[in-house]
Amino acid sequence: MGLTARIRTRDGWAVSHAVVTVTDMTGAQVLRAEADTEGTVRDTAPLAPGAYTVIVTAVGYAPAASSAIVTASGRAEVGTVTLARQGGTELPPPGPWTIDPAHSSVAAVAQHLGISSVHGRFTEFAGTVEIAPDDVTKSRVEAVIKAASVDTGNGMRDTHLRSADFLDTERYPEITYRSTGVTQAGPDRWSVHGELGLHGVVRPVDLDLAYLGTGADPWGGTRAAFRATTELRREDFAMNYNQVLQAGIAAIGTTLRIELDIQAVQGESLPAA
Repeated sequence: MGLTARIRTRDGWAVSHAVVTVTDMTGAQVLRAEADTEGTVRDTAPLAPGAYTVIVTAVGYAPAASSAIVTASGRAEVGTVTLARQGGTELPPPGPWTIDPAHSSVAAVAQHLGISSVHGRFTEFAGTVEIAPDDVTKSRVEAVIKAASVDTGNGMRDTHLRSADFLDTERYPEITYRSTGVTQAGPDRWSVHGELGLHGVVRPVDLDLAYLGTGADPWGGTRAAFRATTELRREDFAMNYNQVLQAGIAAIGTTLRIELDIQAVQGESLPAA
């Protein structure tokens, strides 16, 4: 019954502290509700049929307003409301940040048989982020991944991925990334330009980076969250192995989609466990 709405950031994250205010055409407030932990408002009191204005606010975000029509049933479905962060260009406070592997993920997705996807991840990695104090475009990122930590949930497949057909982890135990520059792509979106060292080959690779915000953690520290994506062609890194099926379909796709969900802790090292 009543109003239903989903409050999200532009990156699809729930805004759990959002407040939804509904006013009638005279400007009088008729409803005020707070989003739940999933960023959703539901099961409010029914509203009288008519036209209303829905205003969504949240600390750290610019307010958003939209119109809603309440039907004879007393229901109004606003749908998904997207909030933009306030303050224009955003990045964490300047200085060093250390990636926390326990609360981050480095994942890769490859197409399989042309009809589905295989998901994998690397379980051992470390890295740092340096936010430049005066010119944020001079900020830097460095990361090292243990190639043998690849995990797709299938032991036989993981052994093959570690072999010379793919990662050749005995000869090339580390995957490295070092940024060479940063350019702004939006208020909280950035293009990180850098060089990826993989399978003995170093090539330029850009990351599409979204800054998701900064907050305190339960251990007295400050954390920043990022999400980054890119696509790699295996042949660019001399990984040309494939198996072509009778139908002419490659068993493994030539393109990998890389998805990074990163938490970084302010400072030059992680706090003691």
